[in-house]
This record gives sequence, structure tokens and C-alpha cells, in this order.
Amino acid sequence: MSLFTVDDTRCTRCGACVDECPARIIALADRHSLPEIVPGGSELCIACGHCVAVCPHGALSLAAMPIETCPIITERIDDPARVERFLRARRSIRSYRKRPVDRQTIERLIDIARHAPSGHNAQPLEWLVVHTEGETHRLAGLVIEWMRIVLRDFPEQAKAVHMDLVIAGWEMGIDAVLRGAPHLLLCHAPKDNMMARAAGTIALAYLELAAPSLDLGSCCAGFFDAALGFYPPLAEAVGLPEGHAGFGSVMLGYPRHRYHRMPRRNAAKITWK
Repeated sequence: MSLFTVDDTRCTRCGACVDECPARIIALADRHSLPEIVPGGSELCIACGHCVAVCPHGALSLAAMPIETCPIITERIDDPARVERFLRARRSIRSYRKRPVDRQTIERLIDIARHAPSGHNAQPLEWLVVHTEGETHRLAGLVIEWMRIVLRDFPEQAKAVHMDLVIAGWEMGIDAVLRGAPHLLLCHAPKDNMMARAAGTIALAYLELAAPSLDLGSCCAGFFDAALGFYPPLAEAVGLPEGHAGFGSVMLGYPRHRYHRMPRRNAAKITWK
């Protein structure tokens, strides 16, 4: 079966598919020919779908990605000020309502995040959702166990990131690890996948930016991520597939409060060459 098909009645031979193919496996011999795969190109295709997406006339369809499965872009956000306000308004949420998020809503959020770019279009990520609040609290307790060990063996490093205060707060009933969030979302992949770390970072950024549109709030779970890589009891409790590692996680829930201002940040430090 051919890698892609081209509708001769729609193709204008504009060459956009040739220019935008990341693997450079599409060629256009002349203005009268249709786009075609270069010899041996099929083996190099990463199935990113750029050729289908960039065609202004809907003339090209991948065998594994029919054009009918690729929604048309109906609107574009081309107002820089609007984009800036949207991005600056996002806040990390550390206070959550005692209200669980239904599975369908979490699935919708992950469905948005799965469209984040990944190197070589590897799409290596899988998702683990801790949906039970009691389990989220139990995992936070295991992180505290790890912190106690770090504080005992490496006190200076532990105090540099305030582990001593986090432990003290936990003993008073304050969860500064997962902030009492009802849910925890963890993206994971085979530990030797070279694309996974960047893919996880980008996918979680997508997820955090999309969360407010569903009335949700999120926050990176940095202490949890650190403990997962160093504390076997926590890794065992999480139960990732054999050979997998975590590549980022976020707490998730309905925010207890609404933010009304966009706080200032330091000016960018830029070097021009």
C-alpha cells in the first residue's frame, strides 16, 4: 500500500508538503507532477501528519492517517496581547476543594495533552492517574518518609529545599507535598527512551495550560518526582510497568480560590550574538 495518496483534482503542486516534511522524504519533480515519496522514504516516515495538515487544499492523505481523521483548523489566535494574558494568568494551584474530578474530565484533559509534540514523533508517554484521594495522601506520606531519610543523611541539602519544614508541617496535618490535591497525574515511559523526558515536560505544560478551561487547577509535584527516582517503597507503591520511569507529574483538582491579578516576574536576561 502506498504511504500516501494525492487527489490530482485538488493538488496545485504548491510544494508545501515537500517543504514541511521533517524527514524530507517527499519530492516534487516539476510543476506538472504530483508529490511522491523518494526512494526508500517510506522507511523514514515518522507519521507526524505534517504533509496532511499543511496542504491548503486537502489533497493529500496518509494511508495510516486519512484526511477525514484530521480536523480542520477553524480559528487562529493571532492577537499577541490576548495570548500573553492567557499565559500570564495561569497559576500553580496549591489549595483544592474537597471535590473529586470525574474520570471523563481527566481523560479529556489527557487527550489534549497527548497532542503535545515529541521528538521524532515518538509519542512515548503513558499516563497513570491516582484518582482516589486516600491513595494520593498515602503517596504523599511515602514522600515524607524519603524526606526524613534525606534530612538525616544529607541535612544541608535537605534544608536547602526546606524538607525540614515540609516534614514539620506534615506532622501538624499540613500536606506541602501534594497539597491535599484529590488527584495525581504521572506521565511515564520506558526509562531508556531518549525522547521521553522532553516529551513529558511539554505534555505536562500542555495539560497545565488546558486545565483552567475545564475549571481545574494543577501544580507540578516536584517533591514527588524527586522521591520517585530515589525511594524504592514509593516506586513500588506507584507500580509503574517494568522498565518504565516517571517523567513528570502534577497534582490536579478544583481550585479553592480564584486569582484576580497577574504577578510580576523578573525581566528576561537576553544575550544576542
